[in-house]
Amino acid sequence: MGIAESYLKACKGKNYIQNNCSNLSNSRSGYRKITFTAGLKIYLIFNGCYKETKKYYGSEGQQSIDPVVFFKLMLIGYLENLGSDRRIISTVSMRLDMLFFIGYDIDEPLPWHSTLSRTRQLYGEDIFKELFRKVLSLCIDKGMVAGKRQAMDSVYVQANASMESLQKKEVLKDVDNYTDELNEEERLPEQSKNDNLPPGALGKGSDKNNEWNKSLSNHALQSTTDKDARVSVKPGKSRRLNYLAQVSVDTANHVITQIQSDFADKKDSQCLPSLVHNTIDNLSEDGLQIEEVLADGNYSSSEALRMLEEENIIGYIPNFGQYKPFRKGFTYDKENDRYLCSQGKVLEYKYIKASHRNGKMKQYRSSSKDCAICPLKNQCIGKSLHKTIAVTVDKDLFDKMHNRLKTPMAKRMKKLRSSTVEPVLGTLVNFLGMRRVYTKGISLADKCMTMAAIAYNLKKLMKWQSQKVQVDIKELRYSLQPLVFILSGTIKCYYLMI
Repeated sequence: MGIAESYLKACKGKNYIQNNCSNLSNSRSGYRKITFTAGLKIYLIFNGCYKETKKYYGSEGQQSIDPVVFFKLMLIGYLENLGSDRRIISTVSMRLDMLFFIGYDIDEPLPWHSTLSRTRQLYGEDIFKELFRKVLSLCIDKGMVAGKRQAMDSVYVQANASMESLQKKEVLKDVDNYTDELNEEERLPEQSKNDNLPPGALGKGSDKNNEWNKSLSNHALQSTTDKDARVSVKPGKSRRLNYLAQVSVDTANHVITQIQSDFADKKDSQCLPSLVHNTIDNLSEDGLQIEEVLADGNYSSSEALRMLEEENIIGYIPNFGQYKPFRKGFTYDKENDRYLCSQGKVLEYKYIKASHRNGKMKQYRSSSKDCAICPLKNQCIGKSLHKTIAVTVDKDLFDKMHNRLKTPMAKRMKKLRSSTVEPVLGTLVNFLGMRRVYTKGISLADKCMTMAAIAYNLKKLMKWQSQKVQVDIKELRYSLQPLVFILSGTIKCYYLMI
């Protein structure tokens, strides 16, 4: 039996299409379009879940949820922007088109919401990633992905933990002491309890929170609810526990080519190498290769630029704020590896110092004797004894990027990046359930983000196919116009002859 015959047979069976829901559901529903417009390929993608999830099921015990039904329910949750498993089951039970999509009859009981939560925890991240790659391959087959140019950005996703759950890590390490402290707090008066409360528990206007904004650190505090969540803040927003979602988007038709979760206290520049490598892996399976990467200044670092150079990828990433293409009043002597000041004094190379974003920094320092008698001392070093210039060992890479960003092409790439990846992030956060994860742990957060990206790409795929159908109809209409004129002329001649 061929693939097409197997698909048609499955469509007639109970697990895929029910006659009652098919006849009663709205014919314009998006779920009917997913089933019929791209039915065979979508069927093959979901049908592959049986083989991949086989290792998680045994031969005894009660019957568990069908893997295809699980992934379709997850997909509905993100397409409908539903925030919890309870809402997914509640919504599906009242929608005939959704019942039709998951292959359930009207009177057939749906799985419990807790079954969705347990199944999500059971399946590995590789299954979700493989499903994402299959949907991405569908988009590539339709010509939606060029692969040449990728725009990358990040967004904070709120974790399922409150700021009141923060406790000192020293307390968490010693369970016995922590229990004793809790028992002691119950015997303390209310005012004493407030002194030991975690930051944020007293409201926005308290003096304690004003001090907390300055002293809060992920090195000292940890959430007792979700240990992987990290405190982070955006300008103009309040601090909260978040995860960091890293997204790569193809600039041709705004298809997501990679999405991954990371700790919110990590810098974008630290995440760029893994994001680029994972995107390369996703696209290389279909024979596509990345040539250009577009990102904002937060992704600029020595490590990131070296990685792009090693992969032969052209980057359009603004250098971070501390970068200086030249030092005013100082000239670099490349032959002797030293700087000369405007007064002719020498700043010799001393040693290399490690830095976070700049990598290794070369330190150049002047003589304190020369600076003591210099007429420009107050303007140059103030009360310091000598002048120090710190330059990254990868300055050539930063200079190369600086010169590239001066070109007209770089200005177009800047606009292209903002018009490509930022609308995608806005859609994911506001309409596809990625504003907040309702799970705990970075592994489950990654699964949630991956499902949101699958829903986005699948939605783009359905719109692309409907647009292509409309274009085909227009082309057919134009191609038939000469034939219509010929037929109308023939008919007129026939009547004139009569």
